[in-house]
Amino acid sequence: MPSLLTRLSDDARLALGTLTDRASGFVNPTLRLGVTGLSRAGKTVFISSLVHNLLNGGRLPIFEAVRSGRVSKIRLEPQPDDAVPRFQYEDHIAALVRDRVWPDSTRAISQLRITLDYESASGWNRMFSPGRLSIDIVDYPGEWLLDLPLLTQDFRAYSNKTAGRAKTGIRAELSAHWLSLATSLDLTAPAVEADAQRLAEAFTGYLQACKSDERSLSTLPPGRFLMPGDLEGSPALTFSPLANLPEGRAPKGSLWAMMERRYEAYKTHVVKPFFREHFARIDRQIVLIDALQAINRGPESLLDLEGALADVLASFRPGTNSFLSSFLTKRIDKVLIAATKADHLHHESHDRLERIAARLVQRAIERIGVSGAGLEVMAIASVRATREATVNHDGHVLPVIVGTPINGETINGETFDGERKTAIFTGDLPENPDSLFQDLESKPEESLVPDLRFVRFRPPHIEETGGGLKLSVPHIRLDRTMQFLFGDRLA
Repeated sequence: MPSLLTRLSDDARLALGTLTDRASGFVNPTLRLGVTGLSRAGKTVFISSLVHNLLNGGRLPIFEAVRSGRVSKIRLEPQPDDAVPRFQYEDHIAALVRDRVWPDSTRAISQLRITLDYESASGWNRMFSPGRLSIDIVDYPGEWLLDLPLLTQDFRAYSNKTAGRAKTGIRAELSAHWLSLATSLDLTAPAVEADAQRLAEAFTGYLQACKSDERSLSTLPPGRFLMPGDLEGSPALTFSPLANLPEGRAPKGSLWAMMERRYEAYKTHVVKPFFREHFARIDRQIVLIDALQAINRGPESLLDLEGALADVLASFRPGTNSFLSSFLTKRIDKVLIAATKADHLHHESHDRLERIAARLVQRAIERIGVSGAGLEVMAIASVRATREATVNHDGHVLPVIVGTPINGETINGETFDGERKTAIFTGDLPENPDSLFQDLESKPEESLVPDLRFVRFRPPHIEETGGGLKLSVPHIRLDRTMQFLFGDRLA
């Protein structure tokens, strides 16, 4: 009975939040845009560049409302949620434009409101619309999104799934210490806090090793273990999944019972509030992925990204909002999966990157059996850090990209100082994305795409106008993302 009461209470709070948002939307039309990313995909950079291009007249030919001149004014406004930290746009854009360094990624939720005054293209809409749209950009870590499937899993299911995954591929080596510790303890013996702490530390170390640049694995719940914030050291973050759980229920007062209770506390005090207060209120969503990094790291990283995408897409409630049903059941009606860092490739491979990302998404959709309605896939670069050129090599003309590698980056044994530009031939992505996935499950140890060279570049030097105003940040397909995510709301 308590679970039923809890569910009814959650539903009531969700409905109340939806009604409140809708009532506010009649006075000030608002779209809540969720922005998240998996494994260093660049969400802070995406938000900063999007806002900077809107505020500074960026080149946005695909964004129809701006291209046609119907947008008359764009401005930042105070955000409506006083309990949510503000996205520090000014600091992040200063790092990009003035210092030419990539801003630190945010490790908690933040928000920014940008408002556009516009003239509707429809005479009918001009009669009834105030000609103003506020976009509340909600920035949150991708790890938090990957926590949502935990709401449907009890402790046994979660433990079995996590331990099973930990025994495969490179994870088997990374998880050895944690699994050894988990299997050496008597789970039915009286709980000892020191054992719980050792388990949690070993499990967190395993997750951190999976996320490192060398592995770039994406499926790493619980997300707060990697970014605990003010919950660090709390019982809700001092637990671990357990391997080889015996049949039956956990003995009262046992280590098993303690781990189970704390797992449920994590769902109650961490996952549910995020879902209720933030995720369930989102109208549109963009999920940024670093497909190039996954390809570069090999088949296992690519398969793991596919699994993470399946978990992500399963979290979205598919379907289109109707006027009446959306009062009580709000739905995310548009989701964009964006493969970032397209500027690390010559434009001839941009479409190939997009097709690979689309194939990843399609495989994830087939895996979980959901509809792909309202879903779009793009290859983008939030900030274009390179330009294109050609070089002659052994009588062949090669398309290259030119940029300034970050200090410490090494290419063919040469280490760069962060000041000198260089031209790089990155190699070619396969024209047919299916070639990447052939025998992926049966031969995961085999390299799929040989001789690709992806390095990190500094942000570009941005010229100033005669008045000292910095020009807008260059990008690839940022205008196309705007048109998909909120262009229809400015029609």
